[in-house]
Amino acid sequence: MKKSKSFWGYCLLALVIYAVVQLSISMQLLDLYYQNMLITMCINIMLAVSLHIVIGITGQFSIGHAGFLAVGAYLSAVATMKLGLPFPIAILIGAVVAALAGLLVGIPTLRLKGDYLAIATLGFAEIIRIVFLNVDYVGGAAGMVVNHMSTWTYAFIGVVITILVISNFTNSRHGRGCIAIREDEIAADAMGINTTYYKVIAFAIGSFFAGLAGAIYAHNFYIIQPTTFGFLKSFDILIYVVLGGLGSLSGSVLAAILLTVVSTYLANFPETRMIIYSLVLIIVMLYRPTGLMGTKEITDLFKIGKKGGSKA
Repeated sequence: MKKSKSFWGYCLLALVIYAVVQLSISMQLLDLYYQNMLITMCINIMLAVSLHIVIGITGQFSIGHAGFLAVGAYLSAVATMKLGLPFPIAILIGAVVAALAGLLVGIPTLRLKGDYLAIATLGFAEIIRIVFLNVDYVGGAAGMVVNHMSTWTYAFIGVVITILVISNFTNSRHGRGCIAIREDEIAADAMGINTTYYKVIAFAIGSFFAGLAGAIYAHNFYIIQPTTFGFLKSFDILIYVVLGGLGSLSGSVLAAILLTVVSTYLANFPETRMIIYSLVLIIVMLYRPTGLMGTKEITDLFKIGKKGGSKA
């Protein structure tokens, strides 16, 4: 009963946020600059949450997330620009193909652990980038021109679906299996948990939503290039998860919002942008080494507040 109430409470909050922003856009209170910042924020949240299920929940150190972002971006762009398909179908195609790529990579590589897994996933991302770099059908090194189709509505719906699915997966039996693998893979295996199966499932789900973010990303800008999806992009996504707190979904969301805002406003200072951006990260990690939220969720803070109030 409590879970049902909290679910509908979150849905109501999401509707209120959407309505307020959409009304502001309709009344032209938010110009194109801020609309673009909101869409970018939504894309980064999807990327952070989709990597959170791999690193934060399952404990697998993957640094090739930009590869799945690229697959979703290019496949959705081909669907709209080459095949003339509607944008919603293109989004689905990008996400599904990214999930299949996740399965293709995950089945052989997720038997690896630690640094070996990180190197394998990084290698996959680089292979994807090089493939798109050398395929003339998608523009090669010059990039591919894409019509602007992404809107606040598409981006917001993508965020809501991503958070709902991954949150429910985390709280399910499968999610508890993934958490057990994160805590102690040997013990989880001894208890009869099929560790490879759960790691591949989590990897495929994360890849799906990275592809979803890629589709919206591709149609938010007028051109996509292979250089955009280099290993530095994977590290950017990794920073969201680590800064938010490994194991905290709401932490990943908060970190993505914070760093998007910081990065956007520092764009006016290109000379000192990366220095200030790096200083912000260093200061946060010095004072919050476990990340903004640690392993806690925002809902845990409300529970603590209620307990404190009841004692008083």
